[in-house]
Amino acid sequence: MGASGWVSASLPYLTPRGTGQGDAWAAEAAAQGRRGSQRILQAGEVPAPADVATLLGVPEGEPVVVRRRLILLDDEPSELTDTYYPTAIAAGTRLAGAAKIPGGALALLAELGHVGVLVREDVTAGMPDEEERQALRTAPEEPVLRLVRLTLDHADRPIQVDRMVMPALRQRLRYQIRIG
Repeated sequence: MGASGWVSASLPYLTPRGTGQGDAWAAEAAAQGRRGSQRILQAGEVPAPADVATLLGVPEGEPVVVRRRLILLDDEPSELTDTYYPTAIAAGTRLAGAAKIPGGALALLAELGHVGVLVREDVTAGMPDEEERQALRTAPEEPVLRLVRLTLDHADRPIQVDRMVMPALRQRLRYQIRIG
């Protein structure tokens, strides 16, 4: 892994941040002497893609709320992230808007009574489509990692699905699991 590589851990993104704290990405990057930022590319209701519909337990094509973001590290594209929410949770809230959410989306979900307690992540590798390749500024033959995260609440109800696309040559995923 080159000097520009990034080690990504999921844990900082799974718990709500306190009021007045910046977003987890900016804090994680700053802790490593880097600058993390993000741009909201799209927010609002969209028809649920088949894989998202299955994970959220809704019919394919049913409206869901999405927040599509381009994640930047030192102003270079690091990740494309689409976060989907059931409309019953997110419609009419700040999750459906393009403005930055004070305290982050997880804090808002918690305010709305939806706290994640179980997360499942699936990681695959493959080639990006043209839109992903351009957004992430990858070379024509450079693969990407795709991480799909499903977050469930205390009653095993899906509250959020994240679909992330990352340049494979610039990422390393780290999982640390305490047993017992």
